[in-house]
Amino acid sequence: MAGGVTTPLLVAAVSDAGGLGMLAAGYRTPERLAADLVHVRDLTTRPFGVNLFVPQRLDRAALGDEVEAFARRIAPEAADLGVRPGTVSWHDTDHWEAKVQLVETLAPPVVSCTFGVPDAGVVDRWRRVGCEVHVTVTSSVEARAAAEGGADVLVLQGQEAGGHRGTHDPGVDPEPVDHLGLLELVRPETDLPLVVAGGITTAGDVRRALSAGAAAVQVGTALLLAPESGAGRTYRAALRDPRLGERVLTRAFSGRVAGALATGWTRRYADAPAAFPVVDQLTRPLRRAAAEAGDTHRLHLWAGSGWRAAQERPAGEIVRELAG
Repeated sequence: MAGGVTTPLLVAAVSDAGGLGMLAAGYRTPERLAADLVHVRDLTTRPFGVNLFVPQRLDRAALGDEVEAFARRIAPEAADLGVRPGTVSWHDTDHWEAKVQLVETLAPPVVSCTFGVPDAGVVDRWRRVGCEVHVTVTSSVEARAAAEGGADVLVLQGQEAGGHRGTHDPGVDPEPVDHLGLLELVRPETDLPLVVAGGITTAGDVRRALSAGAAAVQVGTALLLAPESGAGRTYRAALRDPRLGERVLTRAFSGRVAGALATGWTRRYADAPAAFPVVDQLTRPLRRAAAEAGDTHRLHLWAGSGWRAAQERPAGEIVRELAG
């Protein structure tokens, strides 16, 4: 839930209600992330966590032509919105090293990682300052790698999840398995606590996951319409729009497979190159302009499979209902 949806207010509200609020560090500058972490600490005395994107090196020689062709394809749509495609950088633009240091310095109770397993040295630095380390996985192979890499907790993300799938290889299509199926696959292989994620939006979903052996559940879409969420007005309106009734897994907005509501954009650019984050960089100005213009068909409408159950209620009420 990177990009501003997980505000400090939302994180604190979830933690105060008995959950573990998670602050998304993806796309944030280290300075902004530091301010957000301090803000959360000002708002709650309860434990919370921070989530980081593990960077993956892209093969520019193999993907460069595809990315340039994609940029040319979306240029007319950018012009229609009054912007240009974004500038591409093939290097780490998410400030991984600085954020690793920031987490070590501020030491939130939990640090979770998505898109890969951090180096053992990084995990050790975090654990030495008291951080519990969680790693998102989408397959049994990734679960084994995360366990071997020193993770304290595995987050099993099923295909029902909204937003980016946490596959460790961005060029590989995620395995088509739901969170309960993934739990069944991984449980016999590890003694680590297993958190399940993907499409969990009701108390019934929570009960089923815990009954199947999950230590906890992770939710995102269920909180999108809460007043503390940073979701914008166009995004919120789309989640309530009865005309948007289909959900797809698509690379069309970012180059990484993600769960989103089907729109004109997801249909036109279903063949976007598997090049995250450069495709994300190209489409970002268009998505920002679409959000401002109320254009739902050119906006990334991340949504889990249970998005219809999302409620416009305070986050604390939602969390307590799910836990009940």
